[in-house]
Amino acid sequence: MARTHMQGIRTRLAVAGAAAAVAATVWGVTTIVDPSPGTGHENVSRQSDDPAQGGGADPQAPGNPGQVPDGIAHASEAGGNAVNITIDDGPDPKWTPKVLEVLAKYDVKATFCMIGPQAKAHPDLVKKVVAGGHRLCDHTMDHDTTMDKKPLDYQRRQILDAKKLIEEAAGGGAKVEYYRAPGGAFTPESRALAAADGMRPLGWNIDSKDFEKAGAAKIADTVKSEIKNGPTVLFHDGGGNRTQTVEALDHVLAWLKEQGRPTGFPVVTGPSA
Repeated sequence: MARTHMQGIRTRLAVAGAAAAVAATVWGVTTIVDPSPGTGHENVSRQSDDPAQGGGADPQAPGNPGQVPDGIAHASEAGGNAVNITIDDGPDPKWTPKVLEVLAKYDVKATFCMIGPQAKAHPDLVKKVVAGGHRLCDHTMDHDTTMDKKPLDYQRRQILDAKKLIEEAAGGGAKVEYYRAPGGAFTPESRALAAADGMRPLGWNIDSKDFEKAGAAKIADTVKSEIKNGPTVLFHDGGGNRTQTVEALDHVLAWLKEQGRPTGFPVVTGPSA
């Protein structure tokens, strides 16, 4: 069945390939920066916020049997003025536990976007994330921010191999519910591939820019000033020293509580925004 399933998506993606090569040059983009793990270097995001592109593959079509749309998710399942906290590039043995402590302090659930080999190396942390009621997101094997320029087979391995490692590390039947492309390097094919395997493509609206290490107050202020952009906030627990991130996350969650703003998870089966 798995082979038939993948044959279905390969057929559909092959048809989409030529159009995708053209569409990639004309889509509207959101310029956001995201670090490669361990480097602290900035990479330009190419995530598309164009609703017309976000729903490119029919979720009812063969290969994606009516469960997960391939449009990039930004909206919150909690609706209204809820905020989605997302954490990238871990798990990290030093910083993930500290992030979990802050989240628990405010009874906030987050989505952890994990690198496959990191999850394999730290299964205890993956299990701890799941036990805390948080959700899992596939952030590929190698955090290659140029993967949208690579062949589909390469993208497939990056996405599906990481999903397998994360779910194996989590154990207990835990599922990876989202896929976030490194640096926002989505393609129509990678979105369709992720959705067909049960993972909603996940974007972000607010980049905390915590990798710039401008100070916890500055990071928190960035989130506050950009909160009008949408509900999904990007922080990091991997890729280097996250002392400022942990402190800024504490500030932001306290502020959200003062503002009476709930937190939630990004939509899985709902609309993009």
